[in-house]
Amino acid sequence: MGYFAGLDVSLEETAICVVDDIGCIVREARAASEPEALIAFFKTCEMKIERVGLEACSLTAWLHARLTEAGLPAICIEARQAKAAMGAMPNKTDRNDARGIAQIMRTGWYRAVHVKSPSCQSWRALLTARRLMLNKRRDVENGVRALLREAGLKVGTPSRKDFSARVRELAGDDRVLAALSESLLAAIETMNQEVERLTKRVFDEVKVEPTCRRLMTVPGVGPLTALTFRATIDQPNRFRKSRDVGAHLGLTPRRYQSGETDVQGRISRCGDELARTALYEAAHSLLIRSSKWSALRAWGMTIAKRRGMARARVSVARKLAVILHRMWADGSDFRYSKHTAAVAAV
Repeated sequence: MGYFAGLDVSLEETAICVVDDIGCIVREARAASEPEALIAFFKTCEMKIERVGLEACSLTAWLHARLTEAGLPAICIEARQAKAAMGAMPNKTDRNDARGIAQIMRTGWYRAVHVKSPSCQSWRALLTARRLMLNKRRDVENGVRALLREAGLKVGTPSRKDFSARVRELAGDDRVLAALSESLLAAIETMNQEVERLTKRVFDEVKVEPTCRRLMTVPGVGPLTALTFRATIDQPNRFRKSRDVGAHLGLTPRRYQSGETDVQGRISRCGDELARTALYEAAHSLLIRSSKWSALRAWGMTIAKRRGMARARVSVARKLAVILHRMWADGSDFRYSKHTAAVAAV
């Protein structure tokens, strides 16, 4: 007889439920959210565990790696699908969630989430830290603007290097405003230095990563986009078709079809936000800043003339996701025109 386990992981404790192959609960427990405690629990069970399921969360990669190393068949499942499956339960508790996950493991009605390799997790941490620093710098800058605006002083739109000088000029002889502004400007200066350090680390990683260097041959794709895409996809063979990458990153339209109703909406935005944003920025760079002609840019500009630049950016971002994945999977180079593609095929 096979057994299936569900883990509802929280920061301190994990609810555990084990069911047999007909769905009867065999054992329930709570353990610390530590790999050693969970492994010890399954060792004392003395049962043949077929699958151990846990929802995707901040602790998932760490726990999944340790449980797998211990020989347990750990599976990370998509949180949205787990929520939909357990939504019929009248009471939302950790115990019920663990029961629901165990039943999902038993029936096989789940979608496994890819757990990234340690190198990709490290790159993601670097990119996330950089994005966090950029967001906090923007928040402090907006705070400075709001502080001066209350006194009737408008900063305007100076460049980043002129921002501090403009703020000091406006604060002038007002001792209170000048003192408060200096504290915030000092924080901004520190964050500027840290952003530069983190950006340099990104460039250093890209220099020695061959896949990123290949992806950067695409116009509009710089080090940040290349490393973000590399860290998000991790393994290109995860996708059967390159066109599936756009949907995975939330760059395809939502669709609602029922009977005679068939509505196509905006993009789903259900995938990785960091990668989606990087591809959108790369598409903007390709359409606006790139000076070299390519069939991809011509295609995007045609869409821009017909449907507007915003839609063109999204379309090009989706196309970039497909192209980058295909280049990575095939080891091929970017082709600026269809003619070069035909010659290469011959």
